[in-house]
Formats: sequence, structure tokens, C-alpha cells
Amino acid sequence: MLALLHTSPVHVPVFDALRDEDHPDLELRHTVDEELLARARIEGPAAVAGEVRAALGRAVADGAGAVLCTCSTIGGIAERADAGVPVLRVDRPMAAAAVAVGPRVAVVAALESTLAPTVALVEDEARAAGRRVTVSTLLADGAWARFEAGDRDGFAAAVAAAADAVTGADVIVLAQASMAPAQRLTTAAVPVLSSPRPGLAAGAAAARLARTHPVRTRTHPVRIPRATG
Repeated sequence: MLALLHTSPVHVPVFDALRDEDHPDLELRHTVDEELLARARIEGPAAVAGEVRAALGRAVADGAGAVLCTCSTIGGIAERADAGVPVLRVDRPMAAAAVAVGPRVAVVAALESTLAPTVALVEDEARAAGRRVTVSTLLADGAWARFEAGDRDGFAAAVAAAADAVTGADVIVLAQASMAPAQRLTTAAVPVLSSPRPGLAAGAAAARLARTHPVRTRTHPVRIPRATG
């Protein structure tokens, strides 16, 4: 079983659909904790390290053979946690693919808190591949406000417009999993990469290595209760 740690409920149907298309035998178990991203944006990703470790621990106790973190802001924190099973960040396969395309990588994000972690990830993958890269960044102004307002089409259009404005790059990466729909809208002349499909493929491979019993189907989101006193 592959557990997925999300910071937005919008990811649940996206990854369920990708599972149905590409990995129909894979059991997914979703956990949604929106407060992780909210706090990380204000206090920095390190501020939620304890909560992330706790969420990973619950996933492992529930039978996960691997965990996939779909939030780019906290992905590095999740990846470095000692959970006892493989913990993957959804954007690492995308970053590896980007550095293979060319040395000029443009990172487009809708959240400023995602830029630094994604740049660091691309540079890490470049070092691992023995390649030199120059990473530029672009924030899609106004896109996140549309996302928070529930305007998914407007969000995707704003992200695509930002990608189309990129110049001097060999490849563009869409830093957040939620940005993937913009990949179909962009008219950029260079490859535009998104993370959900390759990230889920990596997670599925890790989960299959750990699988020791028949897969069951359960894909209902789990919401984290919060103390009120």
C-alpha cells in the first residue's frame, strides 16, 4: 500500500485518477492535512517537521509500504524523516527529468514558499547526475489567490501564462503538483514538466517492493483532528 500525504484535498481525485490509469493494482491511502502548508508558509518548513514525522508514523502504522508527499514546500522535510519505510517527494522524478533536458532550468511556482525547496531539489538532482545547471525562478502572480478561491480553471490559466512568459530556459518545471493542469494549456516552446504522474510512478514502484500481501482498495481521505483547547 502507498500512503499519500497531501496539504490540499484537491490532490485526492488527481492521484486516484492517475492510479486508475497507470497502476490499477495499487492501493492508495490518503491523508490530508492543510495546516502543514499553512504553518510552513508562515514559519518555514522546519517548523512542521514534528507534525510531518507524526503523520508518516501514522501511515506506517496503518500498513504503508511507502509514503509519497505531494506538497513541494514540505517535501524535503518528509523525505529526510526516518519513517522506517521509503518516503518520497512527488517532485524529485520531475527534477531529475528536468536536469536531463538541459542546463537552464526555470522553476515556476504559485507559492513563494515553494521556490527555494524546488531550486534546492533541482540543484541536488543536477549534482547527482554530474551536470551543471542554472536555475531561474518565476512566481505566477495572483495564481494562488485563484486556487484558494476555488477557481481551478483561472489558476491553471495563470500558471500557464507564467510559464509562457519564461525566456532563456531549456526546460520549465511546474513546482507544485496542483499546477499540473497548466501543462496542457501552455504554449511554451520548451518542455514543461509537472510532478504528479512521474511522482506517483516512483511511489508505486517503492510500494510494490514492500508489498507482502494482496492489495485492498481504500482511497478515502483522512483528515487530521485538531485540538481546540
